[in-house]
Amino acid sequence: MRLYRQGDGGEPVRDIQDRLLALGFSCEQDPRGSYGDGTTSAVQAFQKARALTPDGIVGPDTWRALVGAGYRLGDRLLYHRVPMTRGDDVADVQRRLNSLGFHAGKVDGIFGPDTLTGLLDFQSNRLLAEDGVAGPRVKAELDLMSRETAKHGKESIVERQWLLQLPPTLVGQQMYVDSFCRTPGEADRTWRAAVTLATIIQDLGATPILSRSVDTKPTQRVRALRANRLGVDMVVSFAVPETEQPSVLHFASAHSMSEAGAHLAGIVAHHLDLPVAGRSIPILKDTRSPAIVIVASDMGERTAGRTAQGLIDLVARKP
Repeated sequence: MRLYRQGDGGEPVRDIQDRLLALGFSCEQDPRGSYGDGTTSAVQAFQKARALTPDGIVGPDTWRALVGAGYRLGDRLLYHRVPMTRGDDVADVQRRLNSLGFHAGKVDGIFGPDTLTGLLDFQSNRLLAEDGVAGPRVKAELDLMSRETAKHGKESIVERQWLLQLPPTLVGQQMYVDSFCRTPGEADRTWRAAVTLATIIQDLGATPILSRSVDTKPTQRVRALRANRLGVDMVVSFAVPETEQPSVLHFASAHSMSEAGAHLAGIVAHHLDLPVAGRSIPILKDTRSPAIVIVASDMGERTAGRTAQGLIDLVARKP
C-alpha cells in the first residue's frame, strides 16, 4: 500500500480517521478526509499505544494494526491460513490459551502454526470438534474458563525456561544476525556491522547465520520467516536511526511483551549506553526466538564488539 501522511486527503484518509475515532483516538480538529495536524497526532498516539514507531505516517504496519484493532473475539471465524489472520481477536485467543496452559506462542495477534497447535490441544482437552477454528463454540468455552486467564501465560513460562536453560558460553548457539536494508545506505552500513559481529561470535564458538547477502534486500517479514524456518536460538538485528531514536528494541505490543527479548535488550543496551524500548515491528513480532534490534548511528567495530560483549554477559549472568 502507499503511505498516508500529513497533507494527504480523500476517501482513504476518511477511512483512517473513522478507524482511529472508533478506537478512541480523535482527529476531529481536521476536516473529514484531510490529513492534518489532528490526524497526525491521533496516528502517533495510536502507534505509541501499539508499540509502533510513532512517526505519524500510516504505512503497511500501522494500517494492519488499525484494521486488526477493530476485531473482537467472536466477530469472525479464526483459523490458520495464508496470508495469516491478524487482529486483536487473535491476540485474545492466544492470551487465553496461554493462560490455560495451551501453548499458542507469542501473543502477537498473528494466527500462525503455534496458535493452531494450542487451539487444537484446547479443543481436544475440552472435547470440542478438533477443526482448528476459533468460532462461537470455542469462544463460549473460553468464556466459561475466563477465571483462569489471570495466570501467567504459557509463552512467559517458555521464555523464562529459555533464559534458565542458556548454556554458560556462546559455544554452539545459533545466532541469526540481521541487517536492515530499507535504503541502499542503510544496507551497506548495517551489513558491515552484521559481518563484524558474525566474525566475533564465530570466534567464540557460536554459529552465526546472516539474514541476507550483501546484494539482496529482503523485507523484514521475509527475514523473520527465514529465522523461524532455521530454528535459531536468538536474533540480533542492526538498523540505522530513521524515525526511531538510537536504542535497543525488543518485542512489545498492546497485548504482551517478550521477557527474554527485554532481558537481552537490557544487557546489550547497557554495553552500548543506549535506552531500551519495546516495539511491534516484523523482525521482533514475527520471529519465534528472542530478538532485538540495535538502532545506532555507529555501525562500526565498536558497536559490533560491545554487542558481542553483551551476548557474552547474557549467558554468563543468567537470571
